[in-house]
Amino acid sequence: MKYLPTIGIECHVQLATKTKLFSEVDNDARGKEPNACVSPVDFALPGMLPRLNGEAVRLAILAGRAMNCEINSESRFDRKHYFYPDSPKGYQITQFYHPIIDEGYVELPSGTKIRIEHAHLEGDAGKLTHFDTYSLVDLNRVDTPLIEIVSMPDIHSAKDAHDYCKELWRLMTFAGVSYGDLYNGNMRFDVNVSLAPEGSTELGTRAEVKNLNSFRSVERAVEYEIARQSKLLDAGKKVVQETRGWNDGTGKTTGQRSKEEAKDYRYMPEPDLPPINLTADFIETEAAKLPLMPADYRKKFGSILKAEILEVLLDYSELMKKLAEIDKKYVVAIANLFTSVLLAEEKSAEYLNDLPATKQLNDLAEMNEKKELSSTATKEVFLHLFDPQMKRRDTKTIAKELGLIQENDLGALEAIVDLVLAKPETQKAQADFKAGEEKVIGFLVGQVMKESHGKANPSAVQDILRKKLK
Repeated sequence: MKYLPTIGIECHVQLATKTKLFSEVDNDARGKEPNACVSPVDFALPGMLPRLNGEAVRLAILAGRAMNCEINSESRFDRKHYFYPDSPKGYQITQFYHPIIDEGYVELPSGTKIRIEHAHLEGDAGKLTHFDTYSLVDLNRVDTPLIEIVSMPDIHSAKDAHDYCKELWRLMTFAGVSYGDLYNGNMRFDVNVSLAPEGSTELGTRAEVKNLNSFRSVERAVEYEIARQSKLLDAGKKVVQETRGWNDGTGKTTGQRSKEEAKDYRYMPEPDLPPINLTADFIETEAAKLPLMPADYRKKFGSILKAEILEVLLDYSELMKKLAEIDKKYVVAIANLFTSVLLAEEKSAEYLNDLPATKQLNDLAEMNEKKELSSTATKEVFLHLFDPQMKRRDTKTIAKELGLIQENDLGALEAIVDLVLAKPETQKAQADFKAGEEKVIGFLVGQVMKESHGKANPSAVQDILRKKLK
């Protein structure tokens, strides 16, 4: 029997605010001691009332518009009740009944559209670290502002699950909504997978794989779940509705606990926070701040850049902003330098934090076009532009100091060619070329390059040699 997989994904996106969702505590706990970024509000101590962070609301509007979603003029907070040691309040403040972000969609590079059911604001839980006989609690992450994006069950393959998560990550980082640091948990994916016989009008029982933090893990986890559930169904067994954990090392999911339903959380309106009421003018004013999105760059550069190059570049929002500033006639040359030279470097991510000036890059492409720099020299100068000491320097000056500018003066080149052709060691090569052996021209060009200390324009040298050896 063949089965159709149906996949829905919930994505938690930590918002790039300075402070937490309901208190004035630092929202950046990277490198800080456990339980250093907490306040009495995070503990919900008696008398401590939450106060909504307005910046989180503004970022939620941008996130929603980045996903082609409607923004609700009124949204409300609710309490989601459960107790774990990493949630000392005994509940999570979220938006269950009236979320801020309504329906929309995310379009994949392939053109497939994945519908968004909604996205809501909520405060994150803390973190538990488990050891053999005990666990430690770090509450630094409690009430970190996040939006939870809930997709419709429109995904039917592991590849589309991968591509959806990656495109969602691009949208959130391009919009400036999140730092998008997957390693530090800025975005986490909960993936629901169910199987049903092909042609069935009902979905199968779903299993939810929790807290995936890479696109590759999402793809592998979906592949594993499809295989696991297929095997169970083939054997006449039932799939249990549960949450499962993913082990990247073993490539397997393992059962954790039975999946709660909404009624288990005893949702109730949050009594300490009033509704969020947004005017249409406020929503449009904030939404207008949305910068160019991946779809805009695909439209802008799709006719001049190869799709595979463009998709690589779209993983870097700052790089795309820079590319949009480049003179249109040089975009292809600069894009190729970024993909073939910079991204091949071990420190490429570090370099991308501080890109060269637009004029430096335009000048570099122009020098290459005018044959003032060879392709090899162009690459060398390009990498030097990322040196902090070169940031404010003219590209041509850098190339001169490196001794990389090509000699294009035909008179000067002809004199060097004559010098080389007069040497005894080149006589046989000259005779061979005149006898029809084309490949020896490379040897003669090399001799001229050597004589010019690598500064001669190879193509100009070859033209001169051919004329002289007719």
